[in-house]
Amino acid sequence: MTKPILAALAVTLTMTACGRVSESRLNPFNWFGRDRAETVAVDAQAATNDGRQFVEQVTELAVDPTPGGAIVRAVGVPPIQGFWDAELVRVETQDPSQVVFEFRVLPPLERRIAGTVGSREIIAGASLSNAALQGVRSITVVGQRNRRSVRR
Repeated sequence: MTKPILAALAVTLTMTACGRVSESRLNPFNWFGRDRAETVAVDAQAATNDGRQFVEQVTELAVDPTPGGAIVRAVGVPPIQGFWDAELVRVETQDPSQVVFEFRVLPPLERRIAGTVGSREIIAGASLSNAALQGVRSITVVGQRNRRSVRR
């Protein structure tokens, strides 16, 4: 009689613990919340080593956990079609709790039409190791007209 009761108690405790773990910071899927947009004015001619420019607008930002760290994925929209060679370029900051990337792209080689927003979307990503994420509280991706951030 006591074995079924103990088994039921063990299952009940396990199930209630799962609910708490799914909401805790121990769960890697809860590391970073939803992204937030903020309007900024960025100097379009800001110096870079590779000559690329900022993407006009960052429309999405997601941080996806991996076994070895996380993948930062951003979607940007340039003013016309044909922009290429997109990359999230990490920027050094004074605050070790922040990781900042600039969303950089090269313009098209020939003049293109504007097209729809969906046809102009560019996706860029970067990986961060568990060591690089140690102590990080926010990740930000900067475009020309805005920036998006996610926080732990």
